[in-house]
Amino acid sequence: YELTGPEHGPACVLVNGLTQYIKLWMPFRDGLVARGFQVASYDMLGQGQSDKPRLFIEQDDQVDVLRELIASLGPRPVFIGGISFGGVIALRYAIEHPDTIAGLVPMSSFAEIPPQLMRLGMAMRTALILGGTTYLQDLLFPMNFSNAWLEAKADIIGLATHRGWLINDVYALQNLMDSFLNFEPLTAKLSAIRAPTMIMTGEFDFLVPRPLQDSLRTHIPDSALVIVPRAYHAFTLERADLAAYIMARFAEDVMAGRFKGKKSIWIAPEEVGGELTPFPAGFD
Repeated sequence: YELTGPEHGPACVLVNGLTQYIKLWMPFRDGLVARGFQVASYDMLGQGQSDKPRLFIEQDDQVDVLRELIASLGPRPVFIGGISFGGVIALRYAIEHPDTIAGLVPMSSFAEIPPQLMRLGMAMRTALILGGTTYLQDLLFPMNFSNAWLEAKADIIGLATHRGWLINDVYALQNLMDSFLNFEPLTAKLSAIRAPTMIMTGEFDFLVPRPLQDSLRTHIPDSALVIVPRAYHAFTLERADLAAYIMARFAEDVMAGRFKGKKSIWIAPEEVGGELTPFPAGFD
């Protein structure tokens, strides 16, 4: 894990997506640090520089690692932000340890695995087994990013794929994916989350589409949903500066007593410094 930013300020813990590692949070992390937060980013079991057991990586183990990391930060406001796979671990943590965090930000996340997502997960697992991490990443890039981002970053995608191949262990990654295919729905437990919660989703996220975000919003008591316009699944990478700004604003509102979730829906601004706007009534 890495700690960045002021030692005694409020803390944000960032939880990786499935094939991510610490360094991918750097632009997002820097946006939070600039607003006075200390940021803890870490590789979960099976990822990056952390231990990579080749068998039996359970979600319970990931929640325990997150619990120990949060406990090490001491008595101060702690906010958790998790993307996709990491968002599920963050949701589970908030359900099981509701009084240990000041706020929760699940991003591109879910509490159920409907048939479409299950079939996609099974296909990606097969791709990993038959084609390795490079083939899996070739599938994930167009699933996670916009055409504009892929075109602008075409010269570095090969390097990023190679780095992912070096960092990710194929067997550990397979077992991380297995822990999802044995997923137990969390929806009935979401009411146990007492922390203020801001759910973030990309407008064009087809991996984890809008109904799954609305399910989180309607079942988490003090929650709001923020839609990032024209963003895809991995908006924490494609729009890192904007996503960090929105998370920081949420944390500041919570600490100042201004956050009132009311299960509301908002549209994110186009740029850092803008304001959230209410989702217009009567529109999809």
